[in-house]
Amino acid sequence: MTGADAASRRLVVKIGSSTLTTPDGRPDYAYLDGLAEQMAAVRAEGWQPVIVTSAAIACGLEALGIAERPTDMPSLQAAASVGQGALSAAYASAFAKRGMLTSVVLLTRRDTADRTAYLHARDTLTRLLELGVVPVVNENDTVSVEQIRFGDNDTLAALVACLIDADLMVILSDIDGLYDDNPRRNPDARLIERVERIGKDVMAVAGEAGTAVGSGGMITKIKAARVLMAAGIPMVICQGRRPGCVADAAAGRAVGTLFTAPARPHAITPKKLWIALGDAARGTITVDAGAREALVRGGKSLLAVGVRAVEGSFACDDIVDVADGEGHVFARGRAAAASDLLALAAGRTREELAANAILAVLDEKPVIHRDDLVLFE
Repeated sequence: MTGADAASRRLVVKIGSSTLTTPDGRPDYAYLDGLAEQMAAVRAEGWQPVIVTSAAIACGLEALGIAERPTDMPSLQAAASVGQGALSAAYASAFAKRGMLTSVVLLTRRDTADRTAYLHARDTLTRLLELGVVPVVNENDTVSVEQIRFGDNDTLAALVACLIDADLMVILSDIDGLYDDNPRRNPDARLIERVERIGKDVMAVAGEAGTAVGSGGMITKIKAARVLMAAGIPMVICQGRRPGCVADAAAGRAVGTLFTAPARPHAITPKKLWIALGDAARGTITVDAGAREALVRGGKSLLAVGVRAVEGSFACDDIVDVADGEGHVFARGRAAAASDLLALAAGRTREELAANAILAVLDEKPVIHRDDLVLFE
C-alpha cells in the first residue's frame, strides 16, 4: 500500500488502565509487547495508528514502591511524573523491536479549550503520522487539576480521533462491549453488537466504572461514541485482551460493540468538533419539544422562546449542553448569552421578551446559533 493510501486510513486505539495493568495494578509489559505486535500488523495493512494510553500513575507507583494508590493530588501527580517516563520508555522499547518509532504527546483540556491550541495539536499529530511515527497520547496528569482534566481517556481519545480525522477508533476495555444490562450483576445480560443511534435507551444501559484503576466507565465511552458518530467516525468497544482484537476491528470483523457512523443530515465542521469535545460543558439549557424538533429536524438555531430551564453558571461564548424535558442531552453548542440572563428568559413568550428592556436582546438573536451547534442524534 502506498503512503497516500495509508494516510487515508487512520486508527486511534485507546487502552484503559484496567487493560494495561495486571490484577494487582502493576503495568503488564507482556501485554504491551503483544499490543506492539498488533500495531505492526495493522500498519502492514496500511493503517496509521495513534495510541491513547493510560497507566502512567500505575507505572509511577510501581517505580516508587507504593503499593496502594494514593488519594491526594500531589502524590498522584508525582506518581504520574515518574510513571510517564517509564511508560513512554516501555512503549518505545516494545515498538522499536518491530521497527516502529513512537513519540509522546501530553495534553490537558487547557490545550484544547483554546481553538488555536487545538489546531496546533491537530497539526502536530498530523505531521507525526506523515513522518511515520506512532504517537502515544496521554493526559498530562503531572499538571492537571480538576478544572482542566479530561477526567477519562475515552474523551481524550475521541478528541484525538476528531483531531486527525480518523477512520476508526477502537477502545480496548476490560469488558466485551456494551450490554443491555450490567453483566457483572446480571448473568443473562446480552452483548449489543451494533449501535446505529445513541438515544435515551442506549444512555440508560451505560453502567459505572468496573475497576479501581480506571477513571472512566461505560457512560464515558458512550458519550465519546456519540460525538464520533456525529463526526462520521465509527467506534468499537471490545475486550482488550482478546487475541487479535485490533486487527479484527480494523478489518471490519465482528468484535465487541460497533458504533456505526451513518451519513449525517447536518455538516460537522472542524469548528463544531472543537465545540463538541474541545472544552467541558459549563452548564445545561433545557428546551421544550418544539425547540427540540426545530433543532433536530428543522436545522434551526435555538431561540430564547424554546428555553425552559437553565442549569449551571456560564458566560457568553461558553460551551453548554442542550437537553430535552426528560434530561436527555441531544446537542452541545456555544451560548450567545450568559446563564443568569437565560434563566430570566426561560419560559417567556416572544412578546414578553420583546417588551422587557433587559431581555429584549434575546428576542433579536439566537441563544445558540446553528453554526455553533452540534447535534448528537
